[in-house]
Amino acid sequence: MINQIKLDNFGPLSKINWPALGRINLVIGGNGSGKTFLLKAIYSSLRALEDYKRGNEQRSASEILADKLYWTYQAEKIGDLVSKGADAPLSSTLSIDKKDFSYSFGRDTSKQISSLENHIPPRGSNSVFLPAKEVLSLHQVILKSREQDKAFGFDDTYFDLAKALRISPSMGKNFKEFAQSRKQLEKILGGVVEYDEGSGRWLFVKGRHRFPIGVTAEGIKKIAILDTLLGNRYLDTNSVVLIDEPESALHPTAISQLLDIVAMLAERGIQFFMASHSYFVVKKLFLIAQERDWSIPVISANGNDWACDDLKSGMPDNPIIAESIRLYRQEVELALK
Repeated sequence: MINQIKLDNFGPLSKINWPALGRINLVIGGNGSGKTFLLKAIYSSLRALEDYKRGNEQRSASEILADKLYWTYQAEKIGDLVSKGADAPLSSTLSIDKKDFSYSFGRDTSKQISSLENHIPPRGSNSVFLPAKEVLSLHQVILKSREQDKAFGFDDTYFDLAKALRISPSMGKNFKEFAQSRKQLEKILGGVVEYDEGSGRWLFVKGRHRFPIGVTAEGIKKIAILDTLLGNRYLDTNSVVLIDEPESALHPTAISQLLDIVAMLAERGIQFFMASHSYFVVKKLFLIAQERDWSIPVISANGNDWACDDLKSGMPDNPIIAESIRLYRQEVELALK
């Protein structure tokens, strides 16, 4: 499990020190605050560790990481990721089971990271990034864009996810730890999402009816992706899942149900990192922390500063939460007039 994340001069993130991480971890911030940037920084390190020495992979950890940063952030050169105006280099440290994977580079770096230290053994499990935008209806477009055209547009979070979804679910029995979670996911969906090999399209199957994925609700597609990755065994009990805006295209009831499943999967071993600006997400995770007596660490943006809290101790002091409460009180006052 990831224990700690430290970042300095990483794009909009001038300084991040997020210690004592838990099974579920939450990033709160408004648009443009750097939430997605932070998730992608975590993801890039994780994927570098997962590709390193896997199978016949011959590249060094430094080469893999540089390539992952380049295709994840799609900058002209990775040195462009160094915070503007920063005097010091970009640096990142990710700790897993109290062992560190750290690197640093300066503004002139093109695609070669000279300063990297790794004390973490190669990982056999997979991490995955679930973007705010849905992927199923764009599945073939993403694969063609990257595999054939080798073009910028869809970054590595989309490309890696598209490749993971391509894995057939016929690999044998699913992990027993995920059986109940998958039943709950299917209940929310009201059916199942399947890939039709013949037509090369994703379909939503409800009873005897089969619908093209393009006419299916956005929320269904998002939940179906998680179910598919559990079903094809891409995710296991040591995986890390990063979700950008879990509230996107979901109504409050579905958000609550999805986060209950996240808690169930976290209990089985998967570690989650989520970025959100939704009061519903924060409040639901607060309730999960209270009900289960769990530590759910939160890092929240307030201008250029980042504050660490824990939902086990209460709701954090954050402008998004404050505004949500203000609107609620205003609504109550109007109703009582």
